[in-house]
Amino acid sequence: MDIDDLGVCKQAQQLPCSHYDERPQSEVSLLVIHCISLPEGQYGTPYIDDLFAGQIDCQAHPSFSSLAGVSVSAHCLIDRNGKLRQYVPFTQRAWHAGVSQFEGRQRCNDFSIGIELEGTDKSTYTQAQYLTLAQLTKSLLRTYPHLNRQRIVGHSDIAPGRKTDPGEGFDWEHFFDLTFAQDCDKLRST
Repeated sequence: MDIDDLGVCKQAQQLPCSHYDERPQSEVSLLVIHCISLPEGQYGTPYIDDLFAGQIDCQAHPSFSSLAGVSVSAHCLIDRNGKLRQYVPFTQRAWHAGVSQFEGRQRCNDFSIGIELEGTDKSTYTQAQYLTLAQLTKSLLRTYPHLNRQRIVGHSDIAPGRKTDPGEGFDWEHFFDLTFAQDCDKLRST
């Protein structure tokens, strides 16, 4: 995958988002893995795109009432089929981490990239998602030299007690094996 100087992944579908702003003078040094589905456990709906665009119809499902007035986004979403969507350029600050801390540093949105996987914190993830996530992560590691294996975490790691994603179904060992394999492109074709 190719990431340009503006922080756009050329292989991702680009979608509108209204919930982001300029990063403070901060180097990207953290990758945060999340999960999302709207409604929870339902996949392939338009509601994630609508949420990040600030246009979700909170009357469309009873569980959406808590989303009224919420301003949230992520840099990217990887759907169940492995398709990559980008909402916020990596050079900008997406609003994905909320109240958060990593190694004593508050406000993780300032220095992190947030990637959502379509799923729940109780679900397992698809091989297609792992492969796309590994490819994207490899590109991010090449683009942002302050990122490394120890600085790739789940939302639950930076907001313990408040967040549980990506959940027990996320196979960290498998993800790291794919990400740090010598030739992830070859793995994708098998």
